[in-house]
Amino acid sequence: MKLKIFLISLCLVTLLSVACGGKKEGTPVQAESGGQAGPVKIVTSFYPIYIMTLNITQGIPGVEVVNMTQSITGCLHDYQLAPSDMKKLQDAQIMVVNGAGMESFLDEVISQEQDLKIVDASKGIELLKNESDGEANPHLWVSVSGAAAQVKNIGAQLAAFDPDHAAGYQANTAAYLEKLENLGKEMHTALDPVKNRNIVTFHEAFPYFAKEFNLDIVAIIEREPGSEPSAGELSETIDTVKKAGVAALFAEPQYPAAAADTIARETGARVFTLDPCVTGPLEADSYLKTMEENLAVLQEALK
Repeated sequence: MKLKIFLISLCLVTLLSVACGGKKEGTPVQAESGGQAGPVKIVTSFYPIYIMTLNITQGIPGVEVVNMTQSITGCLHDYQLAPSDMKKLQDAQIMVVNGAGMESFLDEVISQEQDLKIVDASKGIELLKNESDGEANPHLWVSVSGAAAQVKNIGAQLAAFDPDHAAGYQANTAAYLEKLENLGKEMHTALDPVKNRNIVTFHEAFPYFAKEFNLDIVAIIEREPGSEPSAGELSETIDTVKKAGVAALFAEPQYPAAAADTIARETGARVFTLDPCVTGPLEADSYLKTMEENLAVLQEALK
């Protein structure tokens, strides 16, 4: 009888030990040999990085992707973290960022969430410099080849940080890279024969795009988004447009086009809209669709 009571007590102690020894909430549970990988929450810094990460993670059980700065209508220039942003990061294991200086708040995130693994989408990629301030230009994703390089980075780093889902990340990365490669070929076929390659862009979001498709940005209307050009800068841009024979000015859907409209009235150039892919539907194919629309706009503007 005493032996029976002892065995029952031993079983109860064992069960309580297992129940109390679980993982802390928000920490990924690593798969045991032959077991299932635990849930992984990935937070992305802003829209284009979210779309890339969504493609790399889609269909992988247990992996959730959340975009931190959901309300951003443009780039992250001078963005200040909100309490709601930090709340999204509290139970995340991985954060994917654009890098190249885009996320000015990154140091604050790292200091407050020291266990958070950071995936840098721009790691090791050669960066262009802004003409205005000589700083690195972070808008890699606006170029199709730049986006492809960032996708490779994200896929490789996610696989390294989360080996339990590595096979899924690698397969999805390869599939999305194939789509981007086909898009790039389509755009080159359409744009390579264009003769008049001089364009004016709204701000410094398109240097990588222009380099990829051999377009010449002869002027930039606003060096900083939201900062209207001075009367002198506007006059200088108008002179440049006239001298270079620019037929097309490209505004962006996220910002007012008043300055572009003024230049158009003074020069006879037409205003078109190019989308730098910083906002849009939260769908895996939205980047591809936006770039297809940009291609159609360029074909009309430069014909």
